[in-house]
Amino acid sequence: MRVAVAQMTSTSSIDLNFATCQRLAREAADAGVKLLSLPECFSFIGRRGDEALAIAEPLDGPIFRRYQALARDLGLWLSLGGFQEKGPDEDHAYNTHVLLDDLGSVRSCYRKVHLFDVDVPGGPVLKESNRTAPGTQVVTAQSPVGTLGLTICYDLRFPELYQRLRFTENAQVLLVPSAFTRKTGEAHWELLLRARAVETQCYVLAAAQSGKHNDLRESYGDAMIIDPWGSVVARCPDRLVTGIAVADIDEELLKTVRRNMPIAEHRKYNIYGSDRQLSTL
Repeated sequence: MRVAVAQMTSTSSIDLNFATCQRLAREAADAGVKLLSLPECFSFIGRRGDEALAIAEPLDGPIFRRYQALARDLGLWLSLGGFQEKGPDEDHAYNTHVLLDDLGSVRSCYRKVHLFDVDVPGGPVLKESNRTAPGTQVVTAQSPVGTLGLTICYDLRFPELYQRLRFTENAQVLLVPSAFTRKTGEAHWELLLRARAVETQCYVLAAAQSGKHNDLRESYGDAMIIDPWGSVVARCPDRLVTGIAVADIDEELLKTVRRNMPIAEHRKYNIYGSDRQLSTL
């Protein structure tokens, strides 16, 4: 059950971004990959928030259909890690993580719940909620590589979501496509990813945006795959270079980790409640 995560530097050119994704998808297919995870904002990153709003479209629009055709042509499952989907009103889009199967059909959609509204010390001021509407649902999906838990970027800082995905929704593989800022990525990217893997005993697939998208925005990169014991089993050799990292999902390892460290059985619901009570999602 071979998987891959992509690392790329998206720009405001929809055509160039698609060409990059197409090249990476072909590389993954040639490597025997069954599922490729693309990062957040894989199809477009503009200089201003209103640019993303302007190109947002429904999930049957012309940009989206190109990626459906790509999945179908290569016989490859694609995790589209954050697509600008037409939102609930003219002023807001959704940041939507879409799972496509190898026929190009939509299997599941997750709209980003936690929006990145922060002023990073020494970094940019970003307020995602100005142009993005939040989602309201926890989402999993069945796939050839296991039960997937769909998340996006800033969600990584909220362990309750991942606890819910594992202990209530029975996820085995967590998808965390991202566009982490350079400042926050240096401090917390790998740390948080490995923590989510250890506390849920899941594989974590972390596709990443990297490098300078324009004069105002830069992403950290460092796409990687982490196993249920918290070990990094694959990562791009250079955090700023476009490429993929490939690994195999070892179902026996996942079972062994969960059997030898049975945290699901040791959870004290009588003290701190169920995952559904802990989370308002």
